[in-house]
Amino acid sequence: MVSGLVVVGVDGSASGLAAVEVAAREAASRKAGLRVVHACVWPALHVPMGPSPMGPPEGGLRNMVDRLMDEAVDRAREAAPEVTVDRIVVTGDALTVLEAQSRGAELVVVGTRGMGGFVGLLVGSTAVHLAAHGRCPVLVVREEPQADGPVVLGVDGSAAGRRAVEFAFAEAALRKAPLVALHTWTDWNAPMPAPQEASVPRASEPGALAGEEESLLSEALAGFQERYPDVAVEHRTVRGGAREELIGASRSAQLLVVGARGRGGFTGLLLGSVSQALLHHAHCPVAVVRGTGEGN
Repeated sequence: MVSGLVVVGVDGSASGLAAVEVAAREAASRKAGLRVVHACVWPALHVPMGPSPMGPPEGGLRNMVDRLMDEAVDRAREAAPEVTVDRIVVTGDALTVLEAQSRGAELVVVGTRGMGGFVGLLVGSTAVHLAAHGRCPVLVVREEPQADGPVVLGVDGSAAGRRAVEFAFAEAALRKAPLVALHTWTDWNAPMPAPQEASVPRASEPGALAGEEESLLSEALAGFQERYPDVAVEHRTVRGGAREELIGASRSAQLLVVGARGRGGFTGLLLGSVSQALLHHAHCPVAVVRGTGEGN
């Protein structure tokens, strides 16, 4: 019985076809349907879609779109034969079409780069835009994940990040994978060095702030471990930069989950710098989960 909808955007690129296979498996694990979506801007520009009178009958943009959709649906059914797959071609640009599709989906899946990607551009504009504006979690398919690796969750303790925590626990449960909850802190909030003279009072005891960061991590996860008792959770508090530590953790992960914005995010900035860095450099698929009310 279909209980939800996973949407995947395709454009005929290898990256898009890889996203189809991931999306099909995500739909299977959720017992959800899969919708394969192609955004076609040419009709809006009044470009003829049929074959040229001087060319072969199998030519033309419409036939090309039909072929790429056929290939995408075949890939989906090979990856997850039990999933119900439908296909739609929508007139419009990919950013607008997929954002609209995200309103009725529980997950949108896209590849890192499409057919229009520039050489040297690691992540296409569609992926970045959806991560910032999608109305549901967005999964960006990057390098081949470690099949037996954990789900890695970046935790910053922000209210907006709570939905990312919930998504990561649910995803770990669906995948029957362990969850690594990673929280980083830097010298900006590290304990102050001890005074040179013992008589000078300390602002805090050595290691006190590190303990506070561990408490922050525990509080962020509170309640979810009880809701997902079968998920084995590792608490990992690391003194270091969030980008570097999360990218490093992604090397052995099957999925990396982060919020769209964390503590210290600028008002109006829908996608934080850490999330953007992970979309460009992580070594596994990245799920970006927006908090309630972020840009809605």
